[in-house]
Amino acid sequence: MSKILIVEDEEAIADLEKDYLELSGFEVEIENRGDTGLDKALNDDYDLLILDLMLPEVDGFEICRQVREKKDMPIIMVSAKKDDIDKIRGLGLGADDYITKPFSPSEMVARVKAHLARYDRLIGSGQKVNDVIEIRGIKIDKTARRVWVNGEEKQFTTKEFDLLTFLAENPNHVFTKEELFREIWDMESIGDIATVTVHIKKIREKIEFNTAKPQYIETIWGVGYRFKA
Repeated sequence: MSKILIVEDEEAIADLEKDYLELSGFEVEIENRGDTGLDKALNDDYDLLILDLMLPEVDGFEICRQVREKKDMPIIMVSAKKDDIDKIRGLGLGADDYITKPFSPSEMVARVKAHLARYDRLIGSGQKVNDVIEIRGIKIDKTARRVWVNGEEKQFTTKEFDLLTFLAENPNHVFTKEELFREIWDMESIGDIATVTVHIKKIREKIEFNTAKPQYIETIWGVGYRFKA
């Protein structure tokens, strides 16, 4: 029997979801506060998380971020907000689905079943989930070749993505421009190591809060660059 955690501060909605899910054969627990919901999600075993966005103490975005860093289970976000930006942010933080209130309880059950079946197929087939690197607000999905910075997806060219990924996979290691050039660029561009500097500048513009004081990709004067973990 699959075990589901609902984190929802509107008790009537939480109880309705619980009733429908239990009728479908699921074991369900409810938490009405963000902080206690986060604690349960991180420390107890659940097969799926249904997560409201607007919660007391800790909001759904933060819960999603922390749970996704530690656990691999379906997360369905629920919100009265219809803005695309909230949906994009939620999915960017690792949610598998986003449902807008009001919704049909039967639709909720159908989505829960679909996501659990999908995860079961992935596990049963031995298929690996996406290879993801997460460092201090930056999420790099190597499989999908996508990057999020504090929940917002950023667009990278092929070489920008390859360079960022290589540095993030080797944190706190100082690489010279020549080493980075050999690692990322092909023989057609041999000798033009200035392109490394240009690409570092473009990457910083996308990931750094202040490019004058970079927090991720540091310049080690006279040597090269280092990704600070």
